[in-house]
This record gives sequence, structure tokens and C-alpha cells, in this order.
Amino acid sequence: MSWLPETDDLDDEYEDFDESRIRTRPNPKANRPRTKRRPAHEDAEIGRVLGVDRGRYTVMLDEDGPDERTITTTRARELRRTAIVTGDAVRVVGDTSGAEGTLARIVGIQDRRSLLRRSADDTDQVERIIVANADQMLVVVAAADPEPRPRLVDRYLVAALDAGIRPLLVVTKTDLADPDEFLSHFDGLDLTVFRSAEDEMPVDEIGAALVGHSTVFVGHSGVGKSTLVNALVPSAQRATGHVNQVTGRGRHTSSSTVSLRYVGAGGTGWVIDTPGVRSFGLGHVDPDNILTAFTELAEIAAECPRGCTHLPDAEDCRLNEAAAAGELSPALLSRLDSLQRLLETFGTAP
Repeated sequence: MSWLPETDDLDDEYEDFDESRIRTRPNPKANRPRTKRRPAHEDAEIGRVLGVDRGRYTVMLDEDGPDERTITTTRARELRRTAIVTGDAVRVVGDTSGAEGTLARIVGIQDRRSLLRRSADDTDQVERIIVANADQMLVVVAAADPEPRPRLVDRYLVAALDAGIRPLLVVTKTDLADPDEFLSHFDGLDLTVFRSAEDEMPVDEIGAALVGHSTVFVGHSGVGKSTLVNALVPSAQRATGHVNQVTGRGRHTSSSTVSLRYVGAGGTGWVIDTPGVRSFGLGHVDPDNILTAFTELAEIAAECPRGCTHLPDAEDCRLNEAAAAGELSPALLSRLDSLQRLLETFGTAP
């Protein structure tokens, strides 16, 4: 009789020592295996991104609080593919003292209330985020030198309405030319307009509109946007330039987007200065968002057929039928003209 147990019994007895049953991933560096679980960072502080410069983010913590301070941060590895832009509300950990030489870390982004975006051109679906959480856009345009470009202003307005941002308009250099003809282009729009001359800049009026808001300033290069920003926020010291007399184009002077605090008699607000642009692609825009900004017309357009463009040549468009039948007041006719012009902007060059 053999002293060895039966084969089945042997397999059961030494089963735990069978190396062929062990399945492990090779780890040549002998370090700890990576995990997708990230810390909750429950002690993170919430701050406002004031500016971005080569991978470093200037963040304000405890805004309007007793310990308000500005710190420098970088982003956590898990956010390396996430755009962090001026205006973002972010979660910050690490050394948040703001002392010289310290560097904290952004580990999360709070929900955004709005996003102002543009694309390279109208066929490009890749969006470029300009600023987050703005609730107003101040479009700066010159009455002359350089000549105003209504279609570019239209594009700014379309981007603002798409983002749910209230648009404002300031016309500079009114001492050089009368802007009335240019402004007539925007009749029918619910648009607050400021006029500014070299010796009569409406700083107080514009400032009153900034209180309690985050306002992004946009405009063509050379229109005097940086000059206006410096007048509103004297500590800004934004570089100013001039218009090339040969090309009629302004020189880019603001190279980055920054948030600056406005302090006025009525309170405070945020001025978000952006680099001047000569084009503004709308490839990312949903045209339906434009219609919703025209409340009275949107109610009428609800009777339009599915997929209606609402353009002047659109068949069976209830808006066009109402206009032809005399059902719209002069004010609504003017607003319809503005709506259709903005919708046509998608097919026109800036």
C-alpha cells in the first residue's frame, strides 16, 4: 500500500501552494500599484481664478472676507486635460498662505454658471473658452480709427446670447466721428449703449453698470479697450497701443485674460480684460439660443414648423407671416430685423 494520499486529496491539500493559480501584473519597479481612487480633499478652499500664465494660476481666496489673499497655484495631475480659465471657481489644497515661494494645487472646478467661447472659424467645432462665470459682456468698438465693424459686433452679441450673458456696448472715439449711423444697425436690440470721447469718458456711468457683476471686455485691437480698463481700474496698468496708419489695424497690447476688481461709489465688481481679436468664430453656437433672447418673438416662433431657420426667405415661417400680415408692432418689426440679422451672421465672414 502506498503511503501517498489519493491524487484528488493531494490536489486539495496543496492547492494554496500552486503558483500557477496566482495571477499578478508584472511590476518591475516594485512600487505601489496605481489606483483610480482620488482623495476627496474635503479641506479644500474655494477661490476665484484671476489669471493664467504658463501653467500657473493666480487665485483669490476668501474673496471679500477678512483673510482675502492672492496665491499662486498649479493644477493637479488629474486635471491636466481640463481647461481652467479666468473666472473659474476652483478648489485649492496645499500651502494656501500666499507666502512668497509657495505653490498650492487646484484639485477641482466648481460648476460653471456661464462659458463665453469662440472657435477658430465657423466650420471649427472645437471651442476655445475665453472666460467662465461672467454675467455681462461689454463690447468696445471705435467710431473711427479703426472703422467700426458691425458684423464683428454681431458675432460678439451672438456669442453672448448663446452663453446667457447680458451684452453692453461702448463706442469710443466719438470725438472723431458720429456713431449714429453705426448704432442704427442695432435698433431693436435690448442693448445699453455708452458713448466715449477722448475728453469725456463716461467712467462713472460704465462703472455703475459693473457693480455686482463679472463683466468681460471684448473688442477689436486698437479700439481703446485697454485705455478704458485703465480708467476704470487705475491699478491695472494695461498696455495701450495705436492703430497702424497703413493697415488701419490696431496692435495687440493685452496678451492674456485677467480679472481686475472694480471699486466704485456704488460698490465693487469684476472687469475681465481679454486680448483684442480680429475674428470670432461661431462654430460652437446653437442658433436656438439666439431666439430665446427675443422673448416676444420666441412665443410667435413656437408655431413655426420644425427646423425653421426664421430667416427672411424661410417658407411657412410664422414670424415672416406675422410681419407680412401687419401683426407685429414697429418695435417688434425692428427686433425681428435684428434677430434675422444675427441668425444670418452664421453664414457671413466677420
